[in-house]
Amino acid sequence: MSWGTELWDQFENLDKHTQWGIDFLERYAKFVKERLEIEQTYAKQLRNLVKKYCPKRSKEDEPRFSSCLSFYAILNELNDYAGQREIVAEEMGHKVYGELLRYGQDLKSERKHHLQEGRKAQQYLDHCWKQMDNSKKKFERECKEAEKSQISYERLDNDANATKSEVEKAKSQLYLRTHMADESKNEYAAQLQNFNGEQWKHFNVAIPQIFKNLQDMDERRTVKLGETYRSFAEVERRVIPIISKCLDGMVVAAKSVDERRDSAIVVESFKSGFEPPVDFPFEDYSQNIYRTGSDGTISTPKNEAVRPDPKHSVSRAKNKLWLFGKKPKAPTLEDFSHLPPEQRRKRLQQRIDELSKELQKEVDQRDALNKMKDVYEKNPQMGDPGSLQPKISETMCNMERLRSEIHKNESWLSEVEGKQSSRGDRRASADVNHHAPHGRESPEGSYTDDPSQEHRSPPQPDPHEFDDEFDDDDPLPAIGHCKALYGFDGQNEGTLVMKEDEILYIIEEDKGDGWTRARKQSGEEGYVPTSYVEITLEKNSKGS
Repeated sequence: MSWGTELWDQFENLDKHTQWGIDFLERYAKFVKERLEIEQTYAKQLRNLVKKYCPKRSKEDEPRFSSCLSFYAILNELNDYAGQREIVAEEMGHKVYGELLRYGQDLKSERKHHLQEGRKAQQYLDHCWKQMDNSKKKFERECKEAEKSQISYERLDNDANATKSEVEKAKSQLYLRTHMADESKNEYAAQLQNFNGEQWKHFNVAIPQIFKNLQDMDERRTVKLGETYRSFAEVERRVIPIISKCLDGMVVAAKSVDERRDSAIVVESFKSGFEPPVDFPFEDYSQNIYRTGSDGTISTPKNEAVRPDPKHSVSRAKNKLWLFGKKPKAPTLEDFSHLPPEQRRKRLQQRIDELSKELQKEVDQRDALNKMKDVYEKNPQMGDPGSLQPKISETMCNMERLRSEIHKNESWLSEVEGKQSSRGDRRASADVNHHAPHGRESPEGSYTDDPSQEHRSPPQPDPHEFDDEFDDDDPLPAIGHCKALYGFDGQNEGTLVMKEDEILYIIEEDKGDGWTRARKQSGEEGYVPTSYVEITLEKNSKGS
């Protein structure tokens, strides 16, 4: 169905319709623009959200729990998802919005051209009509004038009183008017024929062609809208597979949450390596009552034990496990002795690994420098071998320093591992002895271990000289008790020999020199290294 034949007289309406079509296209373009701005804002907000909940972390703060790792994996997938929303916005801007803007401009130019052609054709037809109408009016006037001349001539010709000259003049005037009427008639006929021809061309050729062009333009506009509708949907469809992968990644991350693994990490992170507290020994404060002048031993019942109030106990041993309340912040020591054994072992192993990597770098650098030195020695023109010697010396010094650091940390690590091994053996022994007959217990009420059991003791402290005398008749009162963490041979004068796990009474605290004065249950007194014992002080204690 053609606009040129069906709508030959609807130029103004077609003008309005084509303008509406362009306005609608521009309105859709505005919709696409707002839609892609929503996508851009959405993607930006998603990225900001990911950045907020996934800040930059140091290597030590890297998450290890599966729930945290899964959450950060989900954040990464969400970040990729935001990238796909940005792609949607970019594709909409390029393939839909940009295309609509360019096509809208072309459409306006084309419509303007066709309407101008239609108006020109209409103006030409109006011009032809005016020429025909003017010739018609002229023919009408000339005919009326000729009729008047004819009437005047006939009147004079029938008038007997009219002179011959008047009759001839009237006849001549009639002839002139008749001739002019004939010319006007011919001109009118020619103009009429011309107008009819132009009018036929206008309504059968020019206007149909112009309207057909407008129809084609409007149909192309409709087709373009359909294509952009499809492009609008295809932009979304193209990212669906990647978005699906992002969502699948989130599901995989959710399935990777492992509560068992997280629980094991908690144990690994906070395990101190200490043994659970043992039963407190019975302290016989009546020993002075039953003690004879010649007998310095203490009679202690084997099966009686009194547990003092835990809130009155203060640990003096390194790496004491604080069960209640907040653990006091200990100063950071080079050997990590302020940490519990298990944490200390991990930190030492970590430092050894780092030092080993640094040492390997220095070794590689030394080898490279030596190769370069050999090349310079063989080809002096390439460089001076002596210029590399300072760098080689510096590298060798760094290697020696790193080896020394590694050896020192390995010694500390061996100390910790040996201590843990020893404590593990003691724990197994204690589990057995806890259910053993009383005959397995020592006279002092403590469990005895196999003397041949191997364990690693920390380095012995430097010997000290003591001027104290232990010949007082009245023994000092006990202010607490302690448990030997390691065996001590007590070779120096004034020191006290003790076995591992032996229970001693504290009669004098450490004055800051690293030694604590203690008394065995047999009455023997002397100094022991503070770091070798686990001390519990008693408040309001009476002298023994």
